[in-house]
Amino acid sequence: MFLSSNFETNLGQENFNYYTEPQRAPIGVFDSGVGGLTVLRELYRQIPNESILYFGDTARLPYGIRSQAEIIQFNREILTWMQHVGVKMAVMACNTSSALALETVREEFDFPIIGVILPGALAAVQYGKRIGVIATPATAKSNAYKNAILEIDAIAQVWQVSCPEFVPLIEQNRIHDPYTVEVATSYLEPLIQQQIDTLVYGCTHYPHLAPILRSLLPSTVNIVDPAVYVASACATELDILNLRNNFPPMPTRFVVSGCPETFALTSVNWLGCTPTVEVVNCGSGILA
Repeated sequence: MFLSSNFETNLGQENFNYYTEPQRAPIGVFDSGVGGLTVLRELYRQIPNESILYFGDTARLPYGIRSQAEIIQFNREILTWMQHVGVKMAVMACNTSSALALETVREEFDFPIIGVILPGALAAVQYGKRIGVIATPATAKSNAYKNAILEIDAIAQVWQVSCPEFVPLIEQNRIHDPYTVEVATSYLEPLIQQQIDTLVYGCTHYPHLAPILRSLLPSTVNIVDPAVYVASACATELDILNLRNNFPPMPTRFVVSGCPETFALTSVNWLGCTPTVEVVNCGSGILA
């Protein structure tokens, strides 16, 4: 178990203090599992000087079948823990959390929290008017993407498909399983029939399926990965708050609530290396 208000000491960085040098504090990124690694990669690319703490709530995935009350409670626990360890900003690298919990928890914490839905919706309307969204059941049911897109562009048309099997298949590293192709085909078929011109990944796990999804879609369909635009939103927010880190970043710290070995094995395909992964215990309902 790990909990500390002295985050710099735990990382072996004792020569500075986050209270006097807040720019050097890490950005907290969290998701139910490996999906948020797609956001992490974009953060590496767009703001490479930033130190990052990545949390995967693998003991409680998938989030997409949870109730709103559960999602809010999970997010509250994670953000409270991140507050204890001294993050300067949090990235909710989970569409389900962004759809069901973002507005609630933003009012409860004094650091910026960036979600994925608004950046994704803003990007989608730049690409087309016939927009398909693939998402977890909870995100699809919330209509978060549809509402956000229509608020930006009232004449856009939006079709959503609930994809309950995608996250478990990705977390089980079954991306190249023939069954995954069958599932993807069934999910995309109604959107292709509607002649969409744009597809939005309504879950941060889904870019891991990019080769399969791209092969099944007409070449004319634009694909929007909100992770790209979330990282850009983070960069803008850091500039506004004067929180950019101009020092060399610390190594990314990976923490999970479930099995660290499973997360490490699954994530190596996306990180290009095997991460060192810590575990926290959330069995009591509070991260500790």
